[in-house]
Amino acid sequence: MAKFIDDIFNERDRDQSDFRQAVREVFEDIEDVYKDNKAYQKASILKRLTEADRIIQFRVCWQDDKGEIHVNRGWRVQHTNTLGAYKGGLRFHPSVTVDTLKFLAFEQSFKNALTGFPMGGGKGGSDFDPKGKSNSEIMRFCHAFMDELYRHIGAEIDVPAGDINVGSREIGYLFGRHIKLTNTWQGGLTGKKPIYGGSFMRTEATGYGAVYMLEQALNAHDLKIKDQRVVISGAGNVALHAAEKLIDMGATVLTLSDSKGFLYFEKGMSRDDIKTIKNVKLDEGGALVDLDIGEYKKGAEPWSVKSDIVMPCATQNEVNGTEAQILVDNDVTVIVEGANMPLTAEAQNIIMSNKIIYVPGKAANAGGVAVSALERSQNARLVQWDFDDVDQRLQKIMKDIHDRCIENVEKIDGIYPYRKGANIYGFKKLADTLIAYGIH
Repeated sequence: MAKFIDDIFNERDRDQSDFRQAVREVFEDIEDVYKDNKAYQKASILKRLTEADRIIQFRVCWQDDKGEIHVNRGWRVQHTNTLGAYKGGLRFHPSVTVDTLKFLAFEQSFKNALTGFPMGGGKGGSDFDPKGKSNSEIMRFCHAFMDELYRHIGAEIDVPAGDINVGSREIGYLFGRHIKLTNTWQGGLTGKKPIYGGSFMRTEATGYGAVYMLEQALNAHDLKIKDQRVVISGAGNVALHAAEKLIDMGATVLTLSDSKGFLYFEKGMSRDDIKTIKNVKLDEGGALVDLDIGEYKKGAEPWSVKSDIVMPCATQNEVNGTEAQILVDNDVTVIVEGANMPLTAEAQNIIMSNKIIYVPGKAANAGGVAVSALERSQNARLVQWDFDDVDQRLQKIMKDIHDRCIENVEKIDGIYPYRKGANIYGFKKLADTLIAYGIH
C-alpha cells in the first residue's frame, strides 16, 4: 500500500502536503479491506477517490471603503458527489490554498459518509483576510465571491456552509446575493440564521457534537465526563461551544487559545466566563489577551497543562510530535478532535501507540455538517424545528456516528481504534457505491 500511495503522488500532487497526509492516513487504515476485495482493485477505487470531480478557481475583484480595487482568488473543490450533492464549508483566510481545500474536501467526503445523510464532499473559500475589514468591505467581498460561485452551486448540486471566518454574517451576505442572482429562494447554502431559513442550533452544533462524541467514547470505555479536566485549543465557534457544553455536563475546562497564546483557568472556567469570552471573540472580534479573566500566557501553547482530556479545536496540524509526547507524559486519557486534522501524522502515531483514546475530526466534528443536513431537510419541507428538537436529533446522530466508527473494528489493548474504524466505514460506503455506479 505504501508503494501504491507513493506511486500516485509521484504522478501528481507532489507539493500538496496536507492533501497527501489526509490520503495517506485513510489508505493506511483501509489497506487490509482493499487487499481483500478484488472488486475494489479492479475498479481502481483508490485512484478515483484521490482525484476530485473538479476544482474551480476564480478571480474575486472587490472594492474597499477607500475606493481601491483588490483581487483575491476563490476556489470550490467538488471532491465527490457519489453519495449526494457536494457539501462542505467555505473558508476565508490568507493561508487558504488548493492543497488546504483538497485535503478538507477529501476529509469531508468521509465525514459526510459517516453521518448517514445523502451528502457528497466539497470545500471552498478564498485567500481573503477579513481581519481589519469593515462590515461594508466584507459584504462587498462576499457579494463578489458569490458573483462567481453561484454558477456552480444549488440545492441539488453543491450546498456550501461556513467554516473559518465565515459565520452567520458572511452566510447572510452570500445567501442574499445568491437570491438576487438566481431569482430563487432555495436551500443552496446552510448556516443561515433561523429568521431566514436557518436551523436552530447550527452555531452550537460542531462544538456540542464533539462533546456528544466524547461522551459516547468515554461511555464505551466505562468512563464519564463529570469532573474530567479538559484542555481546549482555539477560541472560535467550535472551541467556545465545546467548552460551554462541557461545563454544563460537569467537566472542568482549563484553557482556550488563539494565535498569540492561551487563557488558563486553574480551577476551570464558568458559564459567565464563556459568556464574556463570546462577547469579546465572536461579537467584538477581540483577542483573548484583551480579557481580564483567567491568566493569559502569551506566546505559549496549552499542551503542557495537565489534563485528562484534550480537544484541539483550532486548525490543521496544530499539534506536532513533540507536543503529542508532552500529552502522553501528562497521562492524557482521551483526545477528541474538534478541528480538521489538528494532529500531524507523527503526533497521531505517537498518540495511537500510547493507549490513548483518539477520536479523529472526521467523526468528532461531524455535528456541524449533520445539522446542516437537518437545515436542508427543514428548507425542503418548509418547516423549522425548535432548538431542543434539533439538539435531540444531533445527540442521536453523534451516537450513530460513534457506533459506525466501531462497527468494523475491535478493541486493541482495551481501546477502540476510532480512526481506523471511521476510515474503513467511510471508505466501504464510498467504494461500494462507486462500484454500483459502474465507471463514474
